[in-house]
Amino acid sequence: MNIRKGDYGYIRREKKKRLLVTLGLFVLPAIVFIVGLVLADGNKSNIFTVVAVVGCLPGCRAAVGFIMMVMQKPVDKAVYDAIEAKKGKLLMGYEMYITQEKSSLMIEAAAFCGEEIACYTTRAKDQKQIEDCTTYLNKIIRANGYKCHVKIFDREKAFLERLDSLNRNYDELEKSASENFKPDERYPDLSRTELVKHTMLALAL
Repeated sequence: MNIRKGDYGYIRREKKKRLLVTLGLFVLPAIVFIVGLVLADGNKSNIFTVVAVVGCLPGCRAAVGFIMMVMQKPVDKAVYDAIEAKKGKLLMGYEMYITQEKSSLMIEAAAFCGEEIACYTTRAKDQKQIEDCTTYLNKIIRANGYKCHVKIFDREKAFLERLDSLNRNYDELEKSASENFKPDERYPDLSRTELVKHTMLALAL
């Protein structure tokens, strides 16, 4: 199964992938450095050392991304199963770590329906962090041309009830949001709701 950003299991996959990429990016400069030592009879002052040091920069950048991913916990399987049982027709997204200047927040699940985006998190430190992330998502998604109403829940029961509500009004919400919708030339096969999800995924780690 090809797991992509926004799918359940993304965090686990990315941890393994980023570890391998980071190791690979450090192994190559190490090989260059060793070759330089051999050719220069143990003298570190050679062009190979310079190339190896500069070559470590991509590895350092990859290491930062790996560390950020290691700090994230995947969605609990029981929570995922409970949400999947309630999603109905809704387009879902999972394990989206939204990064911004003020504070970052792991959105464990998000439901997209018309202009409505219902998100769920258990990782917020306080209500202000939720408010900051809500404001940020509303601002960026609207700036991309999609009117939306983002609501972030920190209680599972309330989030599941919201999924029920969105499903009950699914056809009306989708029809209303799509009345003046013009497909994006870059992604002609994506619906409005799919484009909104695509926009939010672009904001995630």
